[in-house]
Amino acid sequence: MQRVFIAAVVAVLSWGGWTFLQNYTLDGLSQLKVVPRTASSNGQDGTTSVAFHGGVIRVASFNIQVFGQSKLGKPDVMQVLCEVARRVDIMAIQEIRAKSDDILPRFVAQINSTGRKYDYVIGPRLGRSDSKEQYAFVYDTATIDVDRQALYTVSDPGDRLHREPLVGCFRARGAPPNEAFTFSLINIHTDPDETKMELDALADVYSAVRNDGRGEDDIILLGDLNVDENHLGRLGQVPNITWTVSGAPTNTRKDKTYDNILFNRLATSEFTGNCGVLDLMHDFNLSTQQALQVSDHMPIWAEFSVFEGGREGRITTAPGTQLR
Repeated sequence: MQRVFIAAVVAVLSWGGWTFLQNYTLDGLSQLKVVPRTASSNGQDGTTSVAFHGGVIRVASFNIQVFGQSKLGKPDVMQVLCEVARRVDIMAIQEIRAKSDDILPRFVAQINSTGRKYDYVIGPRLGRSDSKEQYAFVYDTATIDVDRQALYTVSDPGDRLHREPLVGCFRARGAPPNEAFTFSLINIHTDPDETKMELDALADVYSAVRNDGRGEDDIILLGDLNVDENHLGRLGQVPNITWTVSGAPTNTRKDKTYDNILFNRLATSEFTGNCGVLDLMHDFNLSTQQALQVSDHMPIWAEFSVFEGGREGRITTAPGTQLR
């Protein structure tokens, strides 16, 4: 009986399809595209896959463990790193560790091998030991503008930070320039042995960047903090501060939360609420050991509207300020 029913259903569908094609034509097939049903799909342990939608940009952070000549020489590793970069509009990178200056140019060249047009800005080598590290921002020039003249390393005369943060100033493309989302990114990698002092210092860094004279209210601090959201010290007590990673592991072994993206929840109304941790093993079908070849961290990301204030035609001001 079940077979008869299935055969009947198939016959009806076939007849319906034939009748439709006899009476109608399909126009505009070149405009058709397949898109995900949702902005993100949940993986295990709270990690997510990044999907794409118009009107938003995706900001990411990735500690690419000891990113230097050795990783550049591993095609499988570089393929994953390039694909991660292509999934977001701008990525703050920590732990670039090489004596040569060709790491980022070669990385970006590989990202662009598919026809994309990414670029980068990079900071100086930093650290108290002989093993120096650099911060960088890699971004899609089709969706992000950068003010190269405004790139700077935070001054730390009291030497409270092992690697002083790199600050970049950006604007989202895709909206009229006078309505586009502008923002500053503070790229940081704390020392795991000095997190208490450094996280307290980062509260002062956040305030200093907010008041650096440019009038920017959207200040986003992101990177490898080496603590979870419950141990942010004075940084976690900054008024109206919020974070995107809570209760989800960000290391590749999935047993620690180290990385996060923080901002003022009142000022940065451009945040869409979409965010997550990109699971390298799930998204790229890697074993734990293969993923560890890429990094001992997973990338984290958050999504923001391209419009200042969160929607077209709405321009916000900094909290506590008044229009005159």
